[in-house]
Amino acid sequence: MRIRHWVRAVRWYLRELTGEAEYDRHCERHRRHHPLAPVPTRREYQVLRTRYQEARTHSRCC
Repeated sequence: MRIRHWVRAVRWYLRELTGEAEYDRHCERHRRHHPLAPVPTRREYQVLRTRYQEARTHSRCC
């Protein structure tokens, strides 16, 4: 039982670290707020996210 718990914790951490969980949360929000619109692919999501971050230059330090 402890091993299973440890594996779940490591999996959660790695998903958060790599951004995979963020994409999944985005898909859930997208489906909830725009049920008829197609969900963007992971690549499309990354492009949108990068454009959004670049447009918000005031929040970056460099």
